[in-house]
Amino acid sequence: MSEIVKTEIYEENAILIGLVTPRQNEQKATEYLDELAFLSETAGAYPQKKFLQKLEYPNPKTFVGPGKLEEIKNYIKEQEESENEIGIAIFDDELSPKQLRNIEKELGVKILDRTSLILDIFAKRAQTAHAKTQVELAQYKYLLPRLTGMWTHLERQRGGIGMRGPGETQIETDRRICLTKISLLKEELKNIDNQKIIQRKNRGKMVRVALVGYTNVGKSTIMNMLSKSDIFAENKLFATLDTTVRKVTIENLPFLLSDTVGFIRKLPHDLVESFKSTLDEVREADLLLHVVDISHPTFEDQIAVVEKTLQELHAEDKPTILVFNKIDAFSYVPKEEDDLTPISRENISLDELKKTWMSKLQENCIFISAREKNNIEEFKNLIYNKVKEIHITRFPYNDFIYQKYDENAEEID
Repeated sequence: MSEIVKTEIYEENAILIGLVTPRQNEQKATEYLDELAFLSETAGAYPQKKFLQKLEYPNPKTFVGPGKLEEIKNYIKEQEESENEIGIAIFDDELSPKQLRNIEKELGVKILDRTSLILDIFAKRAQTAHAKTQVELAQYKYLLPRLTGMWTHLERQRGGIGMRGPGETQIETDRRICLTKISLLKEELKNIDNQKIIQRKNRGKMVRVALVGYTNVGKSTIMNMLSKSDIFAENKLFATLDTTVRKVTIENLPFLLSDTVGFIRKLPHDLVESFKSTLDEVREADLLLHVVDISHPTFEDQIAVVEKTLQELHAEDKPTILVFNKIDAFSYVPKEEDDLTPISRENISLDELKKTWMSKLQENCIFISAREKNNIEEFKNLIYNKVKEIHITRFPYNDFIYQKYDENAEEID
């Protein structure tokens, strides 16, 4: 079996397919497809059309119903005739090997599900040995149950003695190779993790602050701003895969600040498992800065996704500051007096939002724009005060030093 390597991305036209189910209404399904479109663009594919179907549950054979599949097939043919060829059909949920095989046979184009698309982006973004090993492990775990579908051309046509073809032998060989590779990658990750544990011990007992949040909310931009470093940041999903740690000093107080991989809805389980070691910085942090893109129409859902992931990491009880970023991009459309339709998210101003559940957070909440440098001094002061509280608890004898510093600062003022 050939080595899994980072996929070369070419510009291709894509179609996106999702379902409206009792557990996922039309609004949610549309939001998920919008996010899938962003994922597609990040991977280098350009979504041309979105297909949604209402079903009680996914069709076990083809995910969507026969009629919808025929509609998608006809659209692909039409685009081919107009020389606007569709190269990929991307489904918003994970497909079973059987579904994958049946859909590919019907549509005649490359089929990806949300999991394989995210894995491809992660493979493209991985830079260090640690990240590459984590992604490769997740790839092999995803591939293992799908080996049968890759060898349909070698399957037995009939059963019975004397009719065993080479297909089963090849599948079993590949499965063994795959399991061996998974075992070796896990061992390699364990060695890397042990090295990182030693690195963390060597940092002493400095206060640790970790940036967490949904993908593409501006964590790396905030990291660059606070640490005066030059970490890669751009307006694409999963720009950061490797955890970066920098020493930051605000006023007279040093602490460690780490930037972590962003979270996302429907993140593949194998990927979460592979990247749990990367998120040790979150587990060992003394303070979390939960960065939120307040300009995003469903930022509250994104907060819920991050909080759920923090629960899985057993880090939900850590002191947390909600950092509402991108206030410069916040849009507000006031309702007209004669408009009787229900108030939507875009009809609520930022000042009105601040008076909702956010007002209860008090000093554990701040509104900034990392790009435009809005409220940055207030943000730094908030971090300083929180870190100082933790530091004094850990080193009580330093309390006198901070008091003298504050008194001198007041005299200067």
